[in-house]
Amino acid sequence: MVSERMDPFSDPQAVARYAEGAPRNVPGYHAMQRMTALLLAERVPDDARVLVLGAGGGLELKAFAEAYPNWAFAGVDPSAEMLKLAQRTLGPLASRATLHQGYISDAPIGPFDAATCLLTLHFLTVEERRRAAAEVHRRLKPGAPFVAAHFSIPRGEERVVWLSRFAAYAGIDRDQAAAIDARLIILSPEQDEAILREAGFSNVSLFYAGFTFRGWVCRA
Repeated sequence: MVSERMDPFSDPQAVARYAEGAPRNVPGYHAMQRMTALLLAERVPDDARVLVLGAGGGLELKAFAEAYPNWAFAGVDPSAEMLKLAQRTLGPLASRATLHQGYISDAPIGPFDAATCLLTLHFLTVEERRRAAAEVHRRLKPGAPFVAAHFSIPRGEERVVWLSRFAAYAGIDRDQAAAIDARLIILSPEQDEAILREAGFSNVSLFYAGFTFRGWVCRA
């Protein structure tokens, strides 16, 4: 959702399917969102300003806003259609979120109390991901939490096994799973953690693992 190389979310039909697809394909999707909010809440003030990268669709924005009524949000996404969906998803909560069409370089400079990037970084190349992580870090207050979750699969023979398990969970065949692997930029957990550390984040800790998806919390 944040790479200039791809724009599948400009198609209104693809956008309409998004709200159903993510919870169906990502094990523990709603629990992962709840855990993310709890991890942020450990270290932010009651009136926190939270940066949400890849905010199109608005599902995590709504979950965070409902759980913490004093938080305010800046959501960033390159897809105008996805941001329209986010606005609709938020409904009466929309006044608490300012939505920006663009990439992380177009996000407000902050500084923010926390940031998230859920199910987004696997759309970016390694270099794009490094830049994105560094730009998020630059927009956070010292010690602020950052949570990222996305496809992250070990390399080698183990990768095929996990993709097969993902296919079974999502109800797709192995060829479709292989096509997803070819289309996305899926790194190993070790590579993902290294990118966060290179960007300046510390205390990088795994908090979520759901078949082919993993999530980390770290501090700026």
